[in-house]
Amino acid sequence: MNQGTLRIASCQFPVCGDISANARQIASLMSRAAEENADIAHFPECALSGYAGIDFENFTTFNWQLLKEKTLELATLAARLKIWLVLGSSHRLAEPNKPHNCLYLIAPDGSIADRYDKRFCTEWELKHYTPGNHFVYFNINGVKCSLLICFDLRFPELYRALYQEGVKVIFQSFYNARQQGPSIHSEIMRQTMQANAANNGFWVSMVNACGWYCPYPSCFIEPDGRILNQCPEHQESLLLNTVDVSRTFYDPAAPFRDLAVKGILTNGPGEIDDERSRKRTIL
Repeated sequence: MNQGTLRIASCQFPVCGDISANARQIASLMSRAAEENADIAHFPECALSGYAGIDFENFTTFNWQLLKEKTLELATLAARLKIWLVLGSSHRLAEPNKPHNCLYLIAPDGSIADRYDKRFCTEWELKHYTPGNHFVYFNINGVKCSLLICFDLRFPELYRALYQEGVKVIFQSFYNARQQGPSIHSEIMRQTMQANAANNGFWVSMVNACGWYCPYPSCFIEPDGRILNQCPEHQESLLLNTVDVSRTFYDPAAPFRDLAVKGILTNGPGEIDDERSRKRTIL
């Protein structure tokens, strides 16, 4: 790929509580991504470990050794395929601390380049996980990228911070799956992500699991907030898209965004020396 471009494989599959089964599906999708000349393969939240409280009851009898073995196998595969990997999983902490809900960033040489830990957990999720406290930044072909997870999308401050750091692409993993049917998530999750993209000029790979019932499929969002492409509902799928940071998009806020970031919440002169402006109860 040329500098300033990035080919992304957004990979959707039905995550479950069987680590080995998850690993097989991840490996298959990684191989497909490499065949399509993707630079990076992106997977859902908890893609390898499964999601505590849904795919398995809790971490009391969790097989951490198997998780480690399968993580290393996938890292070896990434090196063989020469592809970056964003791998949703769980990261064990020293007891009595609960694990992190994490994304491992695995480089094309098979090394763990970094790990993002979900910064905001829901009240329910705090029963199983410890929130993280840091961002992750990395560059591929000169494109600055970062990682986020699911509930993080409810906090626009995170996206403003990433904008200020010059991030261009967000890889955000979700697990809104195995629900009873359509929910409020069907109406707000992708729409909120579109707003976060448009308000900050981000490309976004938004990857969800697809176990029945999934309220929204994975998608790819351009910096103007438009959904460029999406996976079919409720089935394993791989979505290929190319970031090109040289492209321009509709962004009427661009000339004024940095004013708002600095806390200047108007693009006018500030003080207006006009009596009719000061008196707000007259016609």
